[in-house]
Amino acid sequence: MKHLLGASLVSMIAAAPALAHYGMIIPNDPMISQDDGREVALTMSFSHPFELDGMMLDRPVSFSVTHEGAETDLLGGLEGETIMDDQGYTLDYRLDRPGTYIFAMEPQPYWEPAEDAFIIHYTKTYVTAFGDDEGWDTELGLKTEIVPLSKPFGLWERNVFQGIVKLDGEAVPYAEVEVEFFNEGGDATVPDELMITQTVKADANGVFTYAPPSHGWWGFAALNTADYTLTEESSGEEKDVELGAVIWVRFEEWTGQ
Repeated sequence: MKHLLGASLVSMIAAAPALAHYGMIIPNDPMISQDDGREVALTMSFSHPFELDGMMLDRPVSFSVTHEGAETDLLGGLEGETIMDDQGYTLDYRLDRPGTYIFAMEPQPYWEPAEDAFIIHYTKTYVTAFGDDEGWDTELGLKTEIVPLSKPFGLWERNVFQGIVKLDGEAVPYAEVEVEFFNEGGDATVPDELMITQTVKADANGVFTYAPPSHGWWGFAALNTADYTLTEESSGEEKDVELGAVIWVRFEEWTGQ
């Protein structure tokens, strides 16, 4: 099925500039059954997902998985890989028990001259194993994160996804959330580049809502400015830091009537 992002998107969505940045953690399958084996293959990158344009992802500060409340450090298992023509990482992870596994990454600060700021995207995705979806609403306590209010797997295309944007553990009223499709097959088209990245705003409680028009992987990035600065080496100047709370959610193709 060829994806077409058209003007029929929900009217509350406003256009945003193209070439939005996204930390990415993409599993080969977010719902692993007994028949699928006991491993999930993960790909990590920092990219423009619709344009399939990769950027350098230095070795992350941290990469972990949380299952049944226990966090495991996976940083040492990352393998360097060229992803979208730039540096990324892969990991094959063994799923020992049923339940929901939450993979999370904190990257090194990325200097973006076009925005005159550093970018740090706290990125996560959810994988359920062997028919047990317990723990799908787990909050990790990251510096900033999107806590799902809809189960972040097992969704049909055009289902609504809701999440609450948090920064330092507190909801962010009217947070801005950028939404973009991972154009994995390269066959998605848009009538105007302003429609590549959609933008929604959360409500007064930090809750946002989005209904994607097609199946596939969709990234949600809630952006806030940090309460600290970092020094840019070439100029020696202090620069702002964009903190992104990123979650990747797969929506399945509807095959019913």
